Amino acid sequence: MPDTIKALRVHPEDNVIVALRDLAVGDTVSVDNREFTAQEAIAAKHKFAARDLAPGDTVVMYGLTVGKADVAIPCGHGIRTSNVTHAVQAPQVREEARPWNAPDVTPWAETTFQGYHRENGSVGTANQWLVIPLVFCENRNLMLMKEALLGPLGYGITRPYEAYVQLLAQAHAKGANLAEIDPDSKDIARNRLFPNVDGVKFLAHTLGCGGTDGDSDALAGLLAGYIAHPNVAGATILSLGCQKTQLDQLREEIHKRDPKYSKPLYFFEQQKSQSERQMIGSALKATFQGMATANELTREPTPLSKLVLGVECGGSDGFSGISANPVIGLVSDRLSALQGRVILSEFPELCGAEQDLVDRCATPEIAARFLQLMAAYQNAAQRVGSGFDQNPSHGNIADGLITDAMKSAGAALKGGSSPVNDVLDYPGWTTQQGLNLLCSPGNDVESTTAMAGAGANLIIFSTGLGTPTGNPVTPVIKISSNTTIAQNLSDIIDFDTGSVIAGEATLNTLADGLFQMVLDTASGRYQTCAQRLSQDDFIPWKRGVSL
Repeated sequence: MPDTIKALRVHPEDNVIVALRDLAVGDTVSVDNREFTAQEAIAAKHKFAARDLAPGDTVVMYGLTVGKADVAIPCGHGIRTSNVTHAVQAPQVREEARPWNAPDVTPWAETTFQGYHRENGSVGTANQWLVIPLVFCENRNLMLMKEALLGPLGYGITRPYEAYVQLLAQAHAKGANLAEIDPDSKDIARNRLFPNVDGVKFLAHTLGCGGTDGDSDALAGLLAGYIAHPNVAGATILSLGCQKTQLDQLREEIHKRDPKYSKPLYFFEQQKSQSERQMIGSALKATFQGMATANELTREPTPLSKLVLGVECGGSDGFSGISANPVIGLVSDRLSALQGRVILSEFPELCGAEQDLVDRCATPEIAARFLQLMAAYQNAAQRVGSGFDQNPSHGNIADGLITDAMKSAGAALKGGSSPVNDVLDYPGWTTQQGLNLLCSPGNDVESTTAMAGAGANLIIFSTGLGTPTGNPVTPVIKISSNTTIAQNLSDIIDFDTGSVIAGEATLNTLADGLFQMVLDTASGRYQTCAQRLSQDDFIPWKRGVSL
């Protein structure tokens, strides 16, 4: 195997080098026309010192401070939690934003996608109906409606193993060999009654009462974002009646996001109903009629400026910031140049990358707001004995991301290099073209839930270890940082960027392919793995400490 693809210095200023393959003691690699010898075994995705590091020396990767050496680390020795701790550079607000060299998007200047046009001018990449409880007390009624609607309306794929279990039962009754029953091709095939309605989604949650006023306001804002979402045709709301989060709150938050809201909104309150049967019967009838109306909408050509792209990473590994996230960043920059919107969230995973983002903020005021939200979040974590430095998970560390700053430096690349035109607190709603920063946790599902609630009508999600995360209303495209995970988890991975690590493809070539997948998904020509699996993850952020 050529030395040129065994190791990599990501940025010219880096004093650590990434092993792209397992290195044994004594292995020599050539990086930037210089030879380095591994002084100990270095696992793929992990880093080794490119020069002798003294105690207290700054560890630099991606051209950013990602840690400090706690002990002497000779050249060729590994970087690990036992010799390096999290450290960052203190950011400073500049008077002027860094100039942006926008990519050439001429090839896509006249490109359109097929979307669902709403009366307020927004455009959806899907056409969903929502059933939402205002409080957790209504989750049982939500599940009763789910059981009643999905099968008869032809959305039975959400129960993909029903036919498999039926076959097992039949085989058992006949005394047949159960080992011969294959689960991979036994999904129930049903025709949808409403072919232009992609699904009816049920947003069960654990909030709505018993929390603070802030919890209630945040939940109302998040749910309003889903109801106002361009991928949503209408919603059925279930209320107990006495809970903290009330319909008036919800209507007020919807108005903030869509002052001319005109989609159907059906409201049912259990404490004012004659019986459970009466309430659920009425809710089912209204939902059925609303979906019948939503079915009349068809896809139409739409400019790419109507795309709102959320970018996420989860189950990251030491290759995520080298392959998957830079590819996403190139797609983000293309969409920004085409006047679309991009949402970068996960504030704990921007720790250490602040200066780069601050330098890109369109105004000093936007930069100051970003730093204020970051500081408030960090302070809240520290008050309970935590902090951003505790963000990396066991899997992150085991696969080479040993400090939060190292993880953040690679994670921030999903946002590309375009100017930051807005900074939003949770549960915000995007209105500005280009790159938007949204305060959310690093938790995968809480973050994707927040981005969809902020208006993202498509999400790209990178993973190095594998995670099945999806969203009820927004298609989620999963891309892998390495080919091994793409092959092992082919049922949850849509796009593989591992060929960058193998030296078989360039970032730009892969960005071309991923951008086309974005267009195909937005047009309904491609159904993501998460959609096929009905991976409808929805977890509101209960404001507090969640890294």
